[in-house]
Amino acid sequence: MEQETFIPLDSVINNAPDGRSVGIVTPRIARFTEPLKLKSGAVIDEYELAYETYGTLNAQRSNAVLVCHALNASHHVAGYYADDTKSIGWWDNMIGPGKPVDTDRFFVIGVNNLGGCHGSTGPCSVDPKTGKKWGARFPMVTVEDWVAAQARLAEQLGVERFAAVMGGSLGAMQSLQWTISYPSMLRHAVVIACAPNLSAQNIAFNEVARQAIVTDPDFHGGDYYEHGVKPQRGLRVARMVGHITYLSDDEMAAKFGRQLKNGKLSYSFDTEFQIESYLRYQADKFSEYFDANTYLRITKALDYFDPAFEYGGNLSAALARAKAAFLVVSFTTDWRFSPERSREIVKALLDNRGRVTYAEIEAPHGHDAFLLDDERYHRLVAAYFERIAAELEA
Repeated sequence: MEQETFIPLDSVINNAPDGRSVGIVTPRIARFTEPLKLKSGAVIDEYELAYETYGTLNAQRSNAVLVCHALNASHHVAGYYADDTKSIGWWDNMIGPGKPVDTDRFFVIGVNNLGGCHGSTGPCSVDPKTGKKWGARFPMVTVEDWVAAQARLAEQLGVERFAAVMGGSLGAMQSLQWTISYPSMLRHAVVIACAPNLSAQNIAFNEVARQAIVTDPDFHGGDYYEHGVKPQRGLRVARMVGHITYLSDDEMAAKFGRQLKNGKLSYSFDTEFQIESYLRYQADKFSEYFDANTYLRITKALDYFDPAFEYGGNLSAALARAKAAFLVVSFTTDWRFSPERSREIVKALLDNRGRVTYAEIEAPHGHDAFLLDDERYHRLVAAYFERIAAELEA
């Protein structure tokens, strides 16, 4: 039985990444006319996926890495746009020349999931059958559906097998699902800040967020586009609820404590504490660019994800199909997807004699740690991808 592999962090800390950017990037659109049957039974007759690529696909087509995004992210993983140099990709600190996922060695693909609102077909897209935006009629999508659509994109790009599929949070769930749905199509799965399913508490947080949206007077049953409005109040509350769960108590205390915005109490319902100001700022920004119908569907996809469900709750049985080697990473202060949940995944893989590298990073940031700069975390990922590169070159 193969045991867990631990990469000694101290051995890789001195090899600092270059830190360069992939530079100016251009999003692309892949079009699909073959109908896609969803897990719900619904069918999407035709659709588009927005994606970006970084680096060069090698002659053997063996160095492709698929990056799956979390709830409010997109295909814009690294680099920036020519007309907006501040539009930095959401994982730019992880992906680029000389970075942990080195685009001088790997061909990296980021894709906006079906049902998204950043260029892929979703509720705010026009349904060619009606000439109107899909709105409330857009079907529910699941992690399995996203993986199926990603596999079609891989085929279109000429990638038969990924060197790795990676993601954090909801993106990590997709990486895990890849090993079940298409076990022969990836060598490695990088699963960061993940859980094999949501706890009741997490489902409850998602439901509060959804209720904030659907009870907004501007929601109009999901067809707010036709009314020329957006349920921004609901989206703002949803974002605030979610954002609270992404940070640890220690991180909030360190950043904001009980600091007052104006140095004194106003004895009103105005913004008084710095944490209130921060949450309102994040909420306002989010409500401007994100689609409410997409938010509803993505949180439901999170709730639905449970690969063990069809195996009587047995995660080991669900992962018996997996052939990939795994890097599983958790963070000590992540109370939304705690290290205990990652260890459930590790145990299930070891039950199947799988190849597993597991690291539990001591970090103060909470769930958002997978997005942030942490020296040990980044050196760990760099070392693991160095191993992948060595395999490809052997």
